[in-house]
Amino acid sequence: MSLPTFISTDPLVADSSLTLGEDAAHHMRVLRLEAGARVRLADGQGSRGVGTVLRVAKRNAAVHVEHCEFIEPLPAVHLIVPIADRERMLWLAEKATELGATSWRPVMFKRSRSVSPRGEGTTFQQRLRARMASALEQSGGAWLPLPYPDSTVEGSIAAAPEGIRIVLERGGAPMTSLLAGESHVPVTIVLGPEGGLEASELEAFGKAGFRSASLGTSLLRFETAGVAAVAVARAVSHGAMQRSAATDVAATDEAATDVAATERAAMEHAASEGART
Repeated sequence: MSLPTFISTDPLVADSSLTLGEDAAHHMRVLRLEAGARVRLADGQGSRGVGTVLRVAKRNAAVHVEHCEFIEPLPAVHLIVPIADRERMLWLAEKATELGATSWRPVMFKRSRSVSPRGEGTTFQQRLRARMASALEQSGGAWLPLPYPDSTVEGSIAAAPEGIRIVLERGGAPMTSLLAGESHVPVTIVLGPEGGLEASELEAFGKAGFRSASLGTSLLRFETAGVAAVAVARAVSHGAMQRSAATDVAATDEAATDVAATERAAMEHAASEGART
């Protein structure tokens, strides 16, 4: 039976104690965990570990961290998402966390303004972070997406890292073709709002080096497109890394074979010289 996982807002340090919040304490009571129970821990910043429950109170719980390990982050996949329907944004945030998205930047596009109720503001951002944390607990991941405050088109462009920049649009090049051969380059993906991006918004992204990409011929909702796009980016980078690793292994084996052949030739030469002597 797998151990339940809890997210700590503090960094994990082996052989130390930490306090988990009210939500974690409630979850422990639901699971009927008591002092002595073992649990998995993650801090959302790359560390995962195992600990033992020390106590469960009404508003918090104390856990002793037995050991922990640091997990290197996956190649970066940044999402620029539309401010849209609250529940659909939360659903996408959950799935993007499970798939290992690196960051989440909501943008008020022109067509976002017609949506009600919208996922924006401080209270919604708190719900978003909680949903991401819950998804990380479920998926066993080590990294939470970094959630940024609400932004504009211009702000999202200015903040986008160098690398592969993609705007999802029907009629664009196949997304896989834009990612081919690039396993470690940051990927930034723009999801448009319902009804699509305005021409001026597309132009702004285009001038900043964003290329149109498609996920097929179907017209997808932004949350469906977001899940599919992150999954494609992750699959392509994983495949590229596996091929790179296989190439490295083959090169190492070939080098070892060459060394062995050289050593055999040297030994044979030495033996023949000894025989003539």
